[in-house]
Amino acid sequence: MKSSLYLPAEWEKQSGIQLTWPHSGTDWAHMLKEVQACFIEIAYEIAKQELLLIVAPNIDEVKSQIGQKVNMNNVRFIECETNDTWARDHGAITIIENGVPKLLDFKFNGWGLKFASNYDNLITTECYKQNVFEADYENRLNFVLEGGSIESDGKGTLLTTSRCLLSPNRNGEWRKQQIESYLKKSFGLQQILWLDYGYLAGDDTDSHIDTLARMCPNDTILYVKCTDENDEHYKELCKMEEQLKSFRTPEGHPYRLIPLPMADTYWFDSERLPATYANFLILNNVILYPTYNQPKNDIKAASVLQEAFPEYKITGIDCQALIKQHGSLHCVTMQYPEKVIKHDKPCQK
Repeated sequence: MKSSLYLPAEWEKQSGIQLTWPHSGTDWAHMLKEVQACFIEIAYEIAKQELLLIVAPNIDEVKSQIGQKVNMNNVRFIECETNDTWARDHGAITIIENGVPKLLDFKFNGWGLKFASNYDNLITTECYKQNVFEADYENRLNFVLEGGSIESDGKGTLLTTSRCLLSPNRNGEWRKQQIESYLKKSFGLQQILWLDYGYLAGDDTDSHIDTLARMCPNDTILYVKCTDENDEHYKELCKMEEQLKSFRTPEGHPYRLIPLPMADTYWFDSERLPATYANFLILNNVILYPTYNQPKNDIKAASVLQEAFPEYKITGIDCQALIKQHGSLHCVTMQYPEKVIKHDKPCQK
């Protein structure tokens, strides 16, 4: 039975998905056509299944890019200024309170003041002002929290990493106990599982949980496993695996753990990039997952995802463009549960 206040799991029924579109004013400027082609593929797959909300400074430009391929009947637009494209981290986080969804607008500060976020931090406020949402809205801009840093099972358990949530450039004046108490109260949690190990080289987020381990139905956790003893991640990810084995549900049961393959070492401009199969997106009936032109690993990741989500269709999207900016598929999307995004009219200026 659901609590009167809870944080939905990603696999619960959705009203739609947000994409924040890449443009010439973002860090994608030098490879804009390449990344826009990737976004068009993501938009195409989402709009086949459910509503797609696209945020962009110039919606006419986006329409000209997607109009020939994407199901425009399932697309809504919001026009506002943006710094970048990482909707997972600047998008609102939805809770359910007494059966009614509410959007919590937490502060986004560029993953601990690493990058400009002045426009991105205001996107949710602007969407609310422009009547995109039917859900209630609550300003939480006094607390830094990114969607990619938390995973919920919808039953009162939150999975996160201590590296990220305890980062001094996010909520540095807050101690761990204070953060845990705040999150439990905000999300109606029974417990928080803190991963103290695990990282990916090239990751700007201070080890977002959605790069390492993901909660799935039936008390299952998918996680990145490194089997190469010569890889720099081997010892750290082994420690992460051991800690995952120690976690228990509120009822005292161990989680069903299923390892995802680790992507082969991926380099760009002499820098190792954080390519990860954990960065998949759950839609209402489909799992979209990132591929990296590594056929053996790509196929294995699809098989693992099918094991965890037997009733879903598993669809791969080439995310080599996204990883060049140190993110992937889940990072550029944000899901909204039922009764959050308005479906009755276009959301645009």
